[in-house]
Amino acid sequence: MAEPRATRKYNNDYAPWRHQPLKAAYVLYQLLSAVIRLPYWAVLAVPRAWRPRKSWSWRRTVQVKLIRHLTSMSQIVGPLMISPNHLALVPGTGYHGVWVEPVPSEFVVGQLRVFAAAAGLSPVKLPGYWVHKVGSTIELGAPLMPNEKVAYLLHGGAYTRLSAHPADPTAGIARGLLERVDSVHRTFTIEYRLSSTKPYKEENPFPAALLDALTGYNYLVNTLHIPPSDIIVEGDSAGGNLALALIRYLVEHPVPTLPPPGLLLLLSPWVDLGTSHAYPGSSYYTCSNSDYIVMTTPSLSLYPIVAFSGPFGLGATEINRYISPASTFISDISFANFPPTFISAGGAEVLRDSIRTLYQKMAKDMGHKARYLEAEDGVHDFVVFDGGWHEPERTDTLTAIAQWVSESS
Repeated sequence: MAEPRATRKYNNDYAPWRHQPLKAAYVLYQLLSAVIRLPYWAVLAVPRAWRPRKSWSWRRTVQVKLIRHLTSMSQIVGPLMISPNHLALVPGTGYHGVWVEPVPSEFVVGQLRVFAAAAGLSPVKLPGYWVHKVGSTIELGAPLMPNEKVAYLLHGGAYTRLSAHPADPTAGIARGLLERVDSVHRTFTIEYRLSSTKPYKEENPFPAALLDALTGYNYLVNTLHIPPSDIIVEGDSAGGNLALALIRYLVEHPVPTLPPPGLLLLLSPWVDLGTSHAYPGSSYYTCSNSDYIVMTTPSLSLYPIVAFSGPFGLGATEINRYISPASTFISDISFANFPPTFISAGGAEVLRDSIRTLYQKMAKDMGHKARYLEAEDGVHDFVVFDGGWHEPERTDTLTAIAQWVSESS
């Protein structure tokens, strides 16, 4: 097995302008400077040769630049908006919110019990949100209709931000699945605990999110009595990492009343939190200008990794199969007995090469049960972006997912 690279160092200078009035001043400056910045980006995007991808439209070029800039701003001042979290259920129209009881302790066994004890964590009560197809008359908690599938969604956000709430940007995935996949009439998301570290409060490191994902899955299977074979576990970005960890736990620690789901769907999964894919010539660098994720500033990009790894340290991100299943430093990982899996990635995203490695590892153990689709000009997590701006990649991918679900039923 290859040796991990030198341990990275976190300098604790994430969000240096997080306090008021510096935060307000910085945001105001960015808003005022947009008067100059946006026209400048627009002009630079006119010649195709100056675009990150010559095949990109002028519109996409400017939009990716804008999202990238907003992402960079959040690394300077912290969250730009307050999202719902695991402490409260946020009511609203167009969806159903429920409180989910913590998974019973007897379902937390083996390595997960060890990890949880080491981090001082236990299952907790959590909010969850149901979204149904437009025009659906299905009542909350109703038994499944013939041939119906339920999508259990685990949201992205680097384990440190965003939300399961239907108003969150990642809810574009739920809308896409409900619109394009005939057999999916309702989706469920669990508001798992987010990780944080200095300069914020140190809380909810690994395996908090895994305990919470297990809580949500147990609710579907043992509270609502939905057959696991009719559940599609989906995860995007960090949610894809979490979905893989959940399936690994269910496969490696069999519980008769909590078997693995029927299908696994991974959208731009974050599958190597370590350094095994951060080498010159990898997509980590070659796609640094064509993606909105900013990962080439170590002191900033390390924040979510340090927050998530918590007491286990950065070394765990190199060798722990629950944290970095695509790490090339891990040679003894198996995906045997995993459910049929569909993996989507963008050809223009920085995580591309690590996702390709994941697929290769899964295909080795699963054969044709592992399927991979790469949208050549797609950015990270492009399926999130409804509204027409990341087409035809988004529609093509959702169409392929719908076909896969139909073939797998």
